[in-house]
Amino acid sequence: MSTAVRTQTPGTSGQGEAPILSLVNITKKFPGVIALNKVSFDVRAGEVHALLGENGAGKSTLMKVLAGKHKPNGGQILLEGEEKVFDTPKRAKKSGIVLIHQEQSLVPEMSVAENIFLGSLPKKWGNRVDWKTLHRDSTEILDRLKCSFSSRDMVSDLSIAKKQMVEIARALVFTPKIVVFDEPTASLTDHEKPVLYDIINTLREQGVGIVYISHRMDEIFHLSQRISVLRDGEYNGTVNTADTNEDEVTKLMIGRSLELDHASKPKDFGENMLELRGLTVEGVFKDVSFNVRKGEIVGMYGLVGAGRSEVAETIFGLRKPSSGEILLDGQVERLRSSHDAVAEGIALVPEDRKDQGLILGMNCRDNMTLAGLQTVSWRGFMKSAAEKRVYDKYQQAMKIKTPSWRQKVGNLSGGNQQKIVIGKWLHTHPKLLILDEPTRGIDVGSKAEIHALIKELARSGYAVLVISSEMPEVLGVSNRIIAMYDGRVTAEFDGDAVSEDVLVQAITGQPVTAQSDTGSTAGHPAG
Repeated sequence: MSTAVRTQTPGTSGQGEAPILSLVNITKKFPGVIALNKVSFDVRAGEVHALLGENGAGKSTLMKVLAGKHKPNGGQILLEGEEKVFDTPKRAKKSGIVLIHQEQSLVPEMSVAENIFLGSLPKKWGNRVDWKTLHRDSTEILDRLKCSFSSRDMVSDLSIAKKQMVEIARALVFTPKIVVFDEPTASLTDHEKPVLYDIINTLREQGVGIVYISHRMDEIFHLSQRISVLRDGEYNGTVNTADTNEDEVTKLMIGRSLELDHASKPKDFGENMLELRGLTVEGVFKDVSFNVRKGEIVGMYGLVGAGRSEVAETIFGLRKPSSGEILLDGQVERLRSSHDAVAEGIALVPEDRKDQGLILGMNCRDNMTLAGLQTVSWRGFMKSAAEKRVYDKYQQAMKIKTPSWRQKVGNLSGGNQQKIVIGKWLHTHPKLLILDEPTRGIDVGSKAEIHALIKELARSGYAVLVISSEMPEVLGVSNRIIAMYDGRVTAEFDGDAVSEDVLVQAITGQPVTAQSDTGSTAGHPAG
């Protein structure tokens, strides 16, 4: 494999075409950090230009400068050859720049239709909202996106995936020149992703320039024509997608090839730490039975809506089971709340770290100690020195990158935020660690670090349950895999032997066939 990376000069299209958008020497400074240092980037009409980099490399910051959310400290924005100054998002939108956010910016208390047309609601006589036109136009957009929900539904009632589709619908209201997709498929189901790809291809045919930010390499190579890479807030090269490969792009991102750990998985585990016997939550999942042993990593794999997260929430005391039993270390538990679960040694790293795992306006130290305040306080008063010791321990152990413990967690990259959440729970010294989508929205370098951390925790004796929608992840870290479909466990597999084809059968409700290539049956259907 060639290791030569063919880079282009920043700010040029590379094919003699005048770009529709050029960002030239963009610099952005925040207190204590230079987020962008003279970064140049361009997009051609009808092109999907992927923007890659590790978490914290400056991708989202660069796009927020483009969209008028951040004012740059230096540099130029050229749109169709004319210099622009976007001091507000509204001005950027009027010029044809649409940003589909990684962090959803919807108003939960409003309907889908109101969110789609927020800021541009159709009006009739007397400056009143034209509700008939609003819902008609919203329904038309939702139909184009093949959405299964109504324009009249409240956003607060939608799943994360459906909220992401509303974000995408908002972009289609305008006649955009540039659309920025920031991790658009992080919350989408396998059914919804092809719909998004069709929308992107339609926009390309209309001459719209697309900036596509994602950590999923398969999407990047499927959709894009060019790839630009940022590293540590600086431009690090542009390549034609057809002329490169994942290894070369990874080297541009992190400065090295990513060596995946495929070492043989240990077989000598301890006694059962967790055992579920016929666990049921009526209308959500039914008759779920499996176990997790000390020192073992069990992966749960299935499509969005299969019931995986709901099982985890029930183990953590957030849902009351209709029937069945939860045993922890051999003892039947009656968990009435998450407080009971934590007291019994159960920790849950949630699917949505921003809303459920962190307090974004609070600093790193205080977030790190939230789950174990009794260990860093005395008679209701916090002990700053004890808090700092806890933070230092896990910051060093997990290589969390931040200027200081005083930094607000909301300013950290996704990978470092996730490490804070994991550290918060490790501080409680749990017997069982549940990780729901542990690497969602995290770059390849941080993802590898978290995978290595999960394996090290198992080697240290932790019982680990990993829920993931990514097949390579669940295959790469799991000793055993539990497959779920439509609220039921359909099969259980040995993590070393299962094939991708058989795993897909199990999560789509098809009959599970035995493994023939390994000489043994890797999985057995659940009864």
